[in-house]
Amino acid sequence: MGKLITVVGNSGVGKTTFTSKLCEIGSFTPFLEITEDKPFLQKFHDNRNEFCFANQVDFLLYQAEREKLVKENDMVGVLDGGLDECFHVFTKRFHQKDYLDDEEFLLCERLYSILRLLLPSPDLIIILTAPDKLIAERMRKRGRDIDIERSQDLIELKKLIEKWLAKNTSVPTIYIDASQEDPTYSSIIEGLVKDIKIRLNI
Repeated sequence: MGKLITVVGNSGVGKTTFTSKLCEIGSFTPFLEITEDKPFLQKFHDNRNEFCFANQVDFLLYQAEREKLVKENDMVGVLDGGLDECFHVFTKRFHQKDYLDDEEFLLCERLYSILRLLLPSPDLIIILTAPDKLIAERMRKRGRDIDIERSQDLIELKKLIEKWLAKNTSVPTIYIDASQEDPTYSSIIEGLVKDIKIRLNI
């Protein structure tokens, strides 16, 4: 059975970059979130209320399928995101914003609950943290529009992440300060890989 690591954190905090570097140094298998082939994503961007439910169901299944693939193979797989973050953070945020009505949210919750019941939990969660204002500034530098609504999303997403992780008692966690201007994490990455291998007994 494979070992599963999920990398979580706020939008724009640098999960993809971190996941890629961790896998490069640790010789782990990266599972980066690929959105180009998601059938409802553009429809969701064009009409959030009409297509949010279909988009979230698709993403919950997508994350579950990736986790299943890791667990069924002899590998250490590192997921950019994961099933738990997809539900506890993004699905809940869309419900808060009324993109999902109560009935749609409850269906997503039922789907998440049965998927998590059928799938083993991650072996390790790595949480990237950085101040909201710093994340917003980095996103601006990358050419992403940051308006008042988007800035508020960063604040609320952070609250949802903290609330979810406060209730997480079964999966070991490692917190990484992503606020430093060190995109390759050169000062910590080798020590982190050694720590992970000890924790996962690999």
